[in-house]
Amino acid sequence: MSRKTRRSGKRESRDKVPAPAQRAEARAAESRGGSARERGPHPLDNWLFGLALAGIALTSYLTFTAWFGERPAFCGAGSDCDLVQQSRWSTLLGVPIAFYGFLTYALLAYLTWRLRARPSAWRAALIVAVVGAAVSWYLTAVSVFAIEALCVYCLASFGIVNALLVLLLVRRPAHMPEHAWADSLPAPLGAAVVIVFVLFLHFSGLFDPAAGPEKPHLKALAVHLRDSGARFYGTYWCPVCQQQKALFEASADRLPYIECTPSGRSGPSNLACVANEIREYPTWIIAGRRHTGVVSVAELARMSRFEWPPGAARKK
Repeated sequence: MSRKTRRSGKRESRDKVPAPAQRAEARAAESRGGSARERGPHPLDNWLFGLALAGIALTSYLTFTAWFGERPAFCGAGSDCDLVQQSRWSTLLGVPIAFYGFLTYALLAYLTWRLRARPSAWRAALIVAVVGAAVSWYLTAVSVFAIEALCVYCLASFGIVNALLVLLLVRRPAHMPEHAWADSLPAPLGAAVVIVFVLFLHFSGLFDPAAGPEKPHLKALAVHLRDSGARFYGTYWCPVCQQQKALFEASADRLPYIECTPSGRSGPSNLACVANEIREYPTWIIAGRRHTGVVSVAELARMSRFEWPPGAARKK
C-alpha cells in the first residue's frame, strides 16, 4: 500500500469517528438548536403570568384588610369567611398569612415572566408553585376539618395557585434534558413536605405556645376576667405587658386589654387610661382595686374570684 493511500485511509477514519471535542461540540449545537426552536413566548406564558397577577391582587387586598383591622367585602361578622380570617391560622410570626401568599405570587410572576426568554427558570418556578400549592392544601384542610368554615377568598387563592401548578407542569421545557421529571420533581416535593410539616408543628404550639390551640382553663379565665369587668391596661411597646399576655398563651387575645398609646409612644394617650390615671404598665383594675406589674394566672383567678374547672388549678 502506498504512503498516499495510507494517509487517505487515516483521513477517512478521522471523519467517521469524531473526537471527544467534536462530539461535545455536536451536543452543544443540538442543544442550541433545541433552545432556538423553543425560544419565544409559549402559548401558556400569558396564562401563567396573568394567574400570578390575579394572585398578587387577591393577596394584596387580604393583607391590606388584615393590617388595618378591616373585614374583607362580603365577610360579615360571624360568617364563615370571618371565622377563617380571625382564626389563629390567619397569621404566622405576627404577619398575616396573606402576606406570605403575596410574596409567593410576586415571585411566581417574576419567574413566569422570565420563563419567556429563559426556559431554565422553569425549575425555580416549579419549586415555588409546588410549595405554594402544598401550603394552600394544608390551610384548606384546616378550614374544613379544624375551623369547619370556608372562606371564598381562600378558595379563590387555592384555585389560582393550583391552576398555576398544573399549567407549569404542562409548560415543562421537554427539549432540555436537565428538566426531566426524575430530576425536577424531588426538590419541589421535598421542600413542600418540610415546609408543611414545620407549619403543622408551629400551629400545634411546639415552637410558640401562643400559636397553638387554646388551653381550656386559660381560655375560661380570660373570658371570666373580661365578663367580670376587669381591665388590663398596657402598651404595645412595654415588654412587661407582653410577658403578661404570654402567660395566657393562645388565649391572650381574649383578655380585657386596653392599649394606652394607640397613636404611638409619643402620641396622645387613650382617654380610658387618662381617666383611670394609668401611669405604670401593665396595670390591672379588678373589683375596683389596682395592681401593677405582671400578675400570675393563679393570682388573677383569686382576685377575680374565678372558680377553676376540676383539675385546672394544678396546671397553673
